[in-house]
Amino acid sequence: MSALLSVRGLRVRFGDAEVVSDVSFDVAAGECIGIVGESGSGKSVTARALLGLAGRQASVTADELRFDETQILDASAARLRSLRGREVGYVSQGALVALDPLRPVGREISDSLRLHTSSTPAQRRARVLELLADVGVPDPELRAGQRPDELSGGLRQRAVIASAIALGPRLIIADEPTTALDSTVQAGILDLLERLRSEGAALVLISHDLAVVSRLASRVLVMHEGRIVESGPSASVLAEPQHPYTRRLIAAVPTDRPRGTRLGPAPAVPVPSPAPAVPVPSPATPAPATSLNGNSGVTPVAGRDSAHPRRAEALTPEFPSTPVVVAAGLSRSFGARLAVDDVSFTLERGRTLGIVGESGSGKTTVARLVLALDRPDSGDVRLLGEPWSTATERERRPLRPRVGAIYQDALSSFDPRKTVGQIVADALTHGRSQRAGVEVADLLRRVGLDERVMNRRPARLSGGQQQRVAIARAIAPAPDLIVCDEPVSSLDVSVQAQVLDLLDELQRDLGLSYLFITHDLGVVRHVSDEVLVMRAGRVVERGATEQVFGAPQHEYTRALFASAPRIGGDLDLWPVPSVGS
Repeated sequence: MSALLSVRGLRVRFGDAEVVSDVSFDVAAGECIGIVGESGSGKSVTARALLGLAGRQASVTADELRFDETQILDASAARLRSLRGREVGYVSQGALVALDPLRPVGREISDSLRLHTSSTPAQRRARVLELLADVGVPDPELRAGQRPDELSGGLRQRAVIASAIALGPRLIIADEPTTALDSTVQAGILDLLERLRSEGAALVLISHDLAVVSRLASRVLVMHEGRIVESGPSASVLAEPQHPYTRRLIAAVPTDRPRGTRLGPAPAVPVPSPAPAVPVPSPATPAPATSLNGNSGVTPVAGRDSAHPRRAEALTPEFPSTPVVVAAGLSRSFGARLAVDDVSFTLERGRTLGIVGESGSGKTTVARLVLALDRPDSGDVRLLGEPWSTATERERRPLRPRVGAIYQDALSSFDPRKTVGQIVADALTHGRSQRAGVEVADLLRRVGLDERVMNRRPARLSGGQQQRVAIARAIAPAPDLIVCDEPVSSLDVSVQAQVLDLLDELQRDLGLSYLFITHDLGVVRHVSDEVLVMRAGRVVERGATEQVFGAPQHEYTRALFASAPRIGGDLDLWPVPSVGS
């Protein structure tokens, strides 16, 4: 079988740093290869080099870099432009920010049709709607007219995929194509890519999700520090890895790992442990009184480390045994669409409540209601026994530090003008100072970052480092509750393991409660004490995590679990009884 894409001895340098070293592989028409590895391993740089998009500062050399009859390194800029889209489709990493924020997504998808075909506007519009339907976008006509900020992360991801396959390219380079997608939509995208492959398209799949690679790729390349350290048939590499790095990657997958077990090695950066002299009280332990002052809002407690001046009491005297969050009958509509419908739950101190469901099920709207970034049409949220959703913002302000948030797209949540130190200092002092001192350095060490990152801007950090900064910012004001909205969905498996281990350690040390929203069923089972399953704005199933995963009762829950891939190609994530049983 002749190769449609042939890569021999590919090297990419940025200045004196060689980030891709001697990478070689072939891809034939109708074949899929997977490239896996942690953040910074060179996967995405390799993908961009295949398209001549490594960047102006990059030096790209290769013994051979050929697509069909075109030598990529010798091709003119015009020839490369004609290849992209028409011959080679590219699903870029970071689909959350890949679309033009000022244009409807339908117009963005139709651009390649306008530039590369002689189709009429009516034909282009029909093709756009067909593409959106193919990638699983509900109500394509409505969504085609919306801007990216009006779509969920999953819908934006699907729009990017639709744009990449619009012209029926012979080679598709998919860099994290299913990031941010729930298991049912992910299954649909994988079915689509599999169909395109079966119709003759070659596929280079780059993913941190080893189960996705196992499902689609016949061969897998494992990259580490710019080099391929292991390669071979997917079944053998993922089932019997030979290289220590490959074994570490597979061990970091959270699926089937019990709650509380570490997924990765202990952190290399020393993390100060809180002194045991002042334990986080439980409802059975009376909470000592606290004194508030006009500067920080809390009086640091002797014996606690200065990086995290937790209150002397975990529960204030006014409500010594009150749950952290009580949501009762929450409903929220946007026009004629009912986004959240009669949702209720209670989150206790030191516990994690997971919320799962497909894109558009209402998960993020629930998070916004709990954060009081939006007001419910009916129902209410109480925080630490006090009115929260029904209070005015002036009344909420004293309690705001008790609630933190970690978002899916950490980089977009930062002010790009500020350094890491300024971002964390701002949170630590409730907005009164951006001067980074010893307390900021200690906080960064607590989340496994070297204090030298204080003077860097977040855009200069890796994805895993950015998420650690987001966690440091979230815990800086000593919250009781952290809302985690897809906090690890964009991270590779090894960095994801580090972040999940860190969140678990912080919960044990600080008595934090987490509302954890994710599409990843393996992650939610690993981190959660209880789980809510949402569909079309309603909670269709709830209960202890092992109870729900071990014996799901609702038909939708069973379908959700059955659609999730796992390493080895077995699509049954857990034994699931047949519908109707």
